[in-house]
Amino acid sequence: MSMSSTAPSPTPARRLPLAGVLRVGRPSDIWFKPALSVVVAVGVPNLTLLALGRLDLAMYTMAGSLCALYAHNLPYAARARALAWVVLGMLAAVAVALVTASLTSSAVVLVAVGALLAAAQKALCDATRIGPPGPVIFAFISSASLFTPQTLGQVPGHLALAAAAGAWAWLVGMAPGLVRPHGPERRATARALNAAAAYAEMSVETSASAEASPTASAGRERARAAGAAAVHAAWQSLLATGARSEPRRALERLVVRAEIALAAPADTDPGRLRSWARDLRGTGPVPSVEPASAADELLGAEAEQAAGRRPLADRLGPLLPLALRTALGCALAGYVSLALGVGRPYWALVTAASLYQANITLTWSRGVQRVVGNLVGVLLFAAVAPLAHLGPAALVLCCLAFNFGAEALISRNYWLGSICVTPMALLITEFTGFQQPGELMTDRIVDTVVGALVGFIAAVAVTNRRAGDRIENALDTVERAREHTARLIAAERPGPGALDAARRSLAAALVELRATADAAAGEWWQRAVPTERVLLAERTGHRTLATAVRRQGLHALEGTRA
Repeated sequence: MSMSSTAPSPTPARRLPLAGVLRVGRPSDIWFKPALSVVVAVGVPNLTLLALGRLDLAMYTMAGSLCALYAHNLPYAARARALAWVVLGMLAAVAVALVTASLTSSAVVLVAVGALLAAAQKALCDATRIGPPGPVIFAFISSASLFTPQTLGQVPGHLALAAAAGAWAWLVGMAPGLVRPHGPERRATARALNAAAAYAEMSVETSASAEASPTASAGRERARAAGAAAVHAAWQSLLATGARSEPRRALERLVVRAEIALAAPADTDPGRLRSWARDLRGTGPVPSVEPASAADELLGAEAEQAAGRRPLADRLGPLLPLALRTALGCALAGYVSLALGVGRPYWALVTAASLYQANITLTWSRGVQRVVGNLVGVLLFAAVAPLAHLGPAALVLCCLAFNFGAEALISRNYWLGSICVTPMALLITEFTGFQQPGELMTDRIVDTVVGALVGFIAAVAVTNRRAGDRIENALDTVERAREHTARLIAAERPGPGALDAARRSLAAALVELRATADAAAGEWWQRAVPTERVLLAERTGHRTLATAVRRQGLHALEGTRA
């Protein structure tokens, strides 16, 4: 066999990182939105049940209430649809769990069903990119429901409670639109402007030095990739809004300015971009800028909206290895917990489900964060338990406080959020009656360690050999999009909106390539990532984007020069 036909050898196992895993970062710019939303969505049903003396039913209302955590980054038209699907998905998972619990009390069967549900939830959440918080909330609720004794006659009433709380969560999620109807699009546009300004500043600094260091050059490439991702996200936000109102048109023109900065950083005034971004943070009018050209109608937006998204089945295919990891890891974690005699094996199952990220390296990091956060959270529960045990009202208020704290901290680092999630989960088990804190704490510690250890072993055992294929497919997609854009650039008169749509399609393909390459780089035991090909494709793709911008006459706009 010739050398050229030899299959690439797998890369060796990479070192698992420890440095930086627990580093605290900046909070999300909208951390307070899910934090406040979940307090309102959970608080009203729980306080109502408290007044009725039926706090034992709170687990079912929590199923619907926690849906308020989702879709805060989406424009309100898209958020309405996404939240509706989240509520329906939650109700479907709870229905399966409750019916199963009513038909069998076999812990072996319940763990198996919980593992399959967690795998399905992981695949669907990743395919639809719903999140944060992704599948872990679904897994938590459905797994807990599996181990709650039921009869078939009780299931409809419990589902009705979950549906009513889900409807309330939908209203809570949509309510801010009454005050700031274009808030999500404004934030996405502001992020794009800030990311473009950061790239322009770094580009000028790098070009000013006589000989840029490899570190500086790599930093510039990362800044460009981050800028391209932010611009792409802004377009996705704007394209999801439906009718093109005047505020949306003004936002589109600002995103075009961010694209210009990425194409011609030397001719960009970063201060102007950051000033526009600051103006978008409030409730005032959208900053007005001149259209990109006299004929600019951004017709490519309509072309992209008509094109639609890839079918769900096509998006699910590459995720099968991650779903298999989740099913195997959750099942094994639950069974090991059962073998150790732990009374709540679903905690180990949920711990395993929470680990699985895009690759082994990220899964390891999440495992470390989960263990540290849960152990500290158990200590916090020990401190708070006497206060919570003063009465049902104190219990509800403590849970609400931890709901807020989890969302306030989790965007800084996952382990910080887990410090609040852990006592909240422990307190929720006491809605049906106060329990011995020592027993709860012991079960939680054992299940955390078991779930993290067994879950990671399953992730190592189930290799994701499709990661390399996804890179090849992403490279092919970028090359096709680049060639299509290049042909339109060369055309004397491309169709209305054609170059605009092609430019954004190429940008989307480049963003997907970078995400795919990053995911594959952290995977174990697969063929080597074609780093040079990826970098070459990115450079040529971004050059084509810059040429497209210049072809449309966008680089010479007033106000883009320093």
